[in-house]
Amino acid sequence: MSGGVDSSVAAALLAEQGHDVIGLSMQLYPSTSSGQASDADRTFGRCCTLDDLNDARRVAAAIGIPHYILNFERQFQETVISNFVREYASGRTPLPCAHCNSDLKFSTLLDRARGLGAEHVATGHYARVEQAADGRWLLRRSADREKDQSYFLFPLTPHQLARAVFPVGALRKSDVRAQARRLGLNVAEKPDSQEICFVPDGDYASFVARQEPAVATAGSIVDRSGHVLGSHGGVHRFTVGQRKGLGVSAPAPLYVLQIDAPSATVTVGPRAALDQTTLTAGGVNWVSVHAPAEWMAVSAQIRHRHRPAPGRVRALEGGRAEFVFDEPQPAITPGQAAVFYDDDVVVGGGWID
Repeated sequence: MSGGVDSSVAAALLAEQGHDVIGLSMQLYPSTSSGQASDADRTFGRCCTLDDLNDARRVAAAIGIPHYILNFERQFQETVISNFVREYASGRTPLPCAHCNSDLKFSTLLDRARGLGAEHVATGHYARVEQAADGRWLLRRSADREKDQSYFLFPLTPHQLARAVFPVGALRKSDVRAQARRLGLNVAEKPDSQEICFVPDGDYASFVARQEPAVATAGSIVDRSGHVLGSHGGVHRFTVGQRKGLGVSAPAPLYVLQIDAPSATVTVGPRAALDQTTLTAGGVNWVSVHAPAEWMAVSAQIRHRHRPAPGRVRALEGGRAEFVFDEPQPAITPGQAAVFYDDDVVVGGGWID
């Protein structure tokens, strides 16, 4: 229970259906009254703050279920924030929400739930889990395509999917708020959290530099021919496809095409040079199929707001995969997830190399 409307309605609907429900909230940040870390330099956004935990507690009391707050500060730092900093320092663009889901909510939290005698972990994610006729567990998109979060859940294993419940996955967001009003929940009109919770101001570069000062290593900005156009203060300031804030001038707009962390070199070029047809991914999790040795026709989503594009995928050795799009796609970004779909079923996914 994050304190938002989605997880609150998920808990309330399960309780209303007669399930034995226990509310669990994750405390991810130091518990000061201001929602700030002890160094007073780290503030957090509208997700999992103390106010959110209090909202979750009030919802649990309103629907008559026990509520516990679990301190996951250390795990959050080790699995989510450390990965975020490491990826930016490596010239990649991380996806922290996917790591939070797989490494905390459906791993560590699932272990805690078992300790309380719970058989399943339910969340407010917009996704659906179904069991196929052959016994396989399938992860599907939610009924509300605009709110669908299956992209962030691709790392879930069959064991985790078998114990996952998404009560709002069959509802639209407007229906969820209507349910909250019907149930008299005080979070019915609470706004959604839009930002990464631990970087609410969106200044990723400053956050990374505070966490790991060594990343602020100067380097060169070059064109595709290797000509130096300018300098920069660290590769953590850039992501593939970025146009603003490059610090160089040119007759036509320039975009980040490639980031080489070992040499601290950022390559820029015209918009058309961002279009690519092929990607490779590592750490691939095949959700609904065995790793396909031969080419398989699917669609791939390479960003949260990217419209899945058709192509074909095949498994490579070492838990990797290759995907070829039918049409070029812009800004295929290392560190983001490539998630493969067959209609609305998640076939698998991995981390773009």
